[in-house]
Amino acid sequence: MSATGSTLPRPRLLGRATVNAVVAISVLYTLLPVLWLVLAASKNRDALFGSDLLSPDGFSFGRNLTDLFAMDGGLYGRWYVNSLLYAVLGAAVGALVSVACGYAFDKYRFRHKEKLFGLVLAAVMVPQTVLALPLYLMASEAGLVNTFWAVFVPVLFNPFGVYLGRVFSQGYVPDEVLEAARIDGAGELTMYARVALRMLGPGLVTVFLFQLTAIWNNFFLPMVMLSDQDLYPVSLGLYTWNSSASVSPEYYPVVIMGSLLAVVPLILAFVLLQRFWRSGLTAGAVK
Repeated sequence: MSATGSTLPRPRLLGRATVNAVVAISVLYTLLPVLWLVLAASKNRDALFGSDLLSPDGFSFGRNLTDLFAMDGGLYGRWYVNSLLYAVLGAAVGALVSVACGYAFDKYRFRHKEKLFGLVLAAVMVPQTVLALPLYLMASEAGLVNTFWAVFVPVLFNPFGVYLGRVFSQGYVPDEVLEAARIDGAGELTMYARVALRMLGPGLVTVFLFQLTAIWNNFFLPMVMLSDQDLYPVSLGLYTWNSSASVSPEYYPVVIMGSLLAVVPLILAFVLLQRFWRSGLTAGAVK
């Protein structure tokens, strides 16, 4: 019996070691590309081509940063502002639209409600690249091709955000609270804006972060819609520079530096809104 008891902890310890090993590999897989990006952004072109990233020689972080914002008349700064407009403003408006739609699907009864929601779920499975050509044709008919609105308007509607909005509405907004507000004489819009929307705050932040990440990394839609470089987001702009780097090697250091700066807004957003994001995901999981 004692021999059997001595062997009982081994599977538990083995399982813990396996989990720790998997976590460590996942962390390395995530952080090593970021570490390479930081090191490569601090090197000049010669050190970069020599693959000598760990050596203190060839340090040129400040020079690369200056060259980045001076290249092609400061075009990168304009791309960065464009991405902030597309992503931050688009994610904010899109999150409000998605949460409002999800709230309506949850709290109101209307004809063919579940069938329409089924269409929303089906739309979640449609790749965005498939929609690029139809969206281009629609924008062409409306005269919006090669404008800010050709990229901004399509990102405002996100089926997955609507699904999350319904889940969060079910988990955060009790029907009893809404009934009490109706008894007090509150209208539907007032009740949503002053009561329900405040309860949906963590869910709103969660949808915002998902939208922000998707829009910031959006590449194919701007490539289809835009031909004016002044309207490019960072992702498309860096792609054009990287394509030119095979002919003009001076683009390589600025492309790497630009890629490093491109991840900063996403990191800041997740760090600053982490508390709301965690509570939102937990509520959705519990529900």
